[in-house]
Amino acid sequence: MTEQKKRPEVGIEPWDAGDFGLLQQLNSPEMTVFLGGPETEEKLQSRHKRYCEIAGTGTGRMFKILLLPELEVVGSVGYWDRTWQGEPVYELGWSVLTAYQGQGIAAEATFKAIAMIHSEQKHRYIHAFPKVIHSASNAICRKLGFTLMGECDFEYPLGTMIRCNDWRLALYLKVNI
Repeated sequence: MTEQKKRPEVGIEPWDAGDFGLLQQLNSPEMTVFLGGPETEEKLQSRHKRYCEIAGTGTGRMFKILLLPELEVVGSVGYWDRTWQGEPVYELGWSVLTAYQGQGIAAEATFKAIAMIHSEQKHRYIHAFPKVIHSASNAICRKLGFTLMGECDFEYPLGTMIRCNDWRLALYLKVNI
C-alpha cells in the first residue's frame, strides 16, 4: 500500500512592507518565464509599493502565501480591478516559489483569495489569464471551477503581447429591482 503525501496547510496574509524580499525571489528568471522575464529593480520597487497600498484603495488585495503552522512564506496571490471586454471584473494572479510547486499550494491559496472576493460582492466575474502553454496555472483554473472562455492576446508586461487563456469564474448574480 502506498502512503499518500499529506497536503500542506496554507494560509494567506496581507502583503506588507516587509515582503519585498519575497517579491525579489518571485522575480527570478525561472519564476518569470511565463511572464515575460524579470523586472528591473526600479519596476520591482514600484510593484511592491502598489502591493502594499492596493488594499487601501478598494481596487483589490495582495497576499503572501504561508505554509502553516511554520508561517514559511512561499509565494503570493492577489486580485485587482480590471476592465475586460468593456466590463469591470477582478483579475486574479498567483505565484509559488519553485521549491514549493506541485503540492497544491497555489490552488489552495487561490481558493482562499476567491473566498475574500466573494465577500466583497463588487464584480460579477473573476478572470485569470495564464499563458496558453503554462499547463500548471491552467490546471489550477480548471480545478477551481473556472470556465475557459477561449484564447486571447494579453499585454503583459506592459508593451509585450502574450497568448493567454481567458478563464472566468462567476461570483454572484446582480439583481436590479
